[in-house]
Amino acid sequence: MTTLYNPLVNGFHPDPSVVAVDGVYYLATSTFEYLPGIPIHRSTDFETWELIGHVATRPGQLGVEGVPTGGGAWAPTIRHHDGVFHLVITDAMGRGMLHFTATDAAGPWSDGDLLLKADGSGTVEGIDPDIAWDAAGTCYVTFSGLQLSGALDPHQPAHLGIQQVRVDLDAHRALEEPRSLWSGTGLMFPEAPHLYEIEGAWYLLIAEGGTERGHAISIARGESPTGPFTGAPGNPLVSARSTPRPIQNTGHGDLVRGPGGGWLCVLLGVRPRSGTRAFSALGRETFVTPVTWTDGWPSIAPVELAPRPGTRVEIDFSGPLDREWIAVRRQPTDVSTLIGGRLVLTADGSTLADPQPVFVGRRQEHLTNEVTVAMDVGNGVGGLAVRYDESFRIELEAGGGTITARALIGGLRQDWAHPFDGESVVLHLASRRPVGGGGMLPTSDVLHLAATIDGERIELAEIDGRFLSSEVTESFTGRVIGVYAVAGEVGVSSWIAEGGDD
Repeated sequence: MTTLYNPLVNGFHPDPSVVAVDGVYYLATSTFEYLPGIPIHRSTDFETWELIGHVATRPGQLGVEGVPTGGGAWAPTIRHHDGVFHLVITDAMGRGMLHFTATDAAGPWSDGDLLLKADGSGTVEGIDPDIAWDAAGTCYVTFSGLQLSGALDPHQPAHLGIQQVRVDLDAHRALEEPRSLWSGTGLMFPEAPHLYEIEGAWYLLIAEGGTERGHAISIARGESPTGPFTGAPGNPLVSARSTPRPIQNTGHGDLVRGPGGGWLCVLLGVRPRSGTRAFSALGRETFVTPVTWTDGWPSIAPVELAPRPGTRVEIDFSGPLDREWIAVRRQPTDVSTLIGGRLVLTADGSTLADPQPVFVGRRQEHLTNEVTVAMDVGNGVGGLAVRYDESFRIELEAGGGTITARALIGGLRQDWAHPFDGESVVLHLASRRPVGGGGMLPTSDVLHLAATIDGERIELAEIDGRFLSSEVTESFTGRVIGVYAVAGEVGVSSWIAEGGDD
């Protein structure tokens, strides 16, 4: 029997979409401003998932170089048709709505074609696109009619409901003006549509309620891919709002037949902590839950917490970087080099406050976590950091005569400095559960920053982790822990990350 671990994929992996091809499952998730973009995980049993590649690995595939924080790769849909993998996505505030193809989900993927309006005047306007085909081979792209140009204007409607166009994929052009399909049950932000033909009926699965605590999944049914659609009597099918469930914000789902033929729903959620379970340190992760059918309507079970065992990742940089490394609006190879068993970063005048810092990192995957790096700062200044975005980050920086622990929270800054005139140092950044509080934990976690100098570990600072949570930063991403350079050249000779979910 398949064990449904939850999270299904740990750490910042939101907006999951899944497709089954010949008994193998392929999962795509959002990456926003990070590169490489749009990871593809593969599984044969829905238990063990392997990161086999990314869609965006080359310049120009995603136009994220200049997107603002929160822009970039939003909500992919992955499907397989006539021997080809198809992935549609919106590069928000970047290139626009895009269609990628590959014969192997591991890549390489195509450069990405813009989906143009019927009159060719620009790209189809909307987010969270889905792609589906009917029996005659007609292609339908269904999407949330979010107008990004007016999304921040309270006097303009941001969402126009779920819309659809027929598309000529050879020309990458809509064959008609968008038509409205369904607006959900009346909750805000109807989005994340997925269209399926199941036993002769067409189903339209959507998210609504917003991606925070009100998040939900609803479904409608019709006789054709163009509708009309009628909502299920049991909507919403999924929502954790106003419940004590340990996984909140559940929504943005995709349906698939799992191993053995039973139905499953992959969806996003968060694991909040604190006395009021108010702070989600890791951001939105991918979860899974069973689906059953009655009288032609699905029921989606509440998402149960079933964490995987803890992990230890040890890297000595003697070989190529694995696929888990990511960078901000640049590829990891653009800002780092492997030389003689070290990961070398050369400063270019940027800092972590800039859109394209010299920073490479990995997602924080566990609620309790510690990263230790050995670093040479004899010819530069750099360190270890945990990043949510440009304005919310924690830095542990060495070189130039000091080691500095630094908290930068929405424009506020605090430093803790310790003299250091050496060249080699070991830096530690740990996320631990808070203690005390009479049973009411006050925050998500506490970040402990330390350095080992000449064999002695020196504790430099403890920082409240709630300030690097999705609720405080209002970020679509999650914690990414990495190494960086701000002056000269720094070299990292080892990386050890240990974590678990207690």
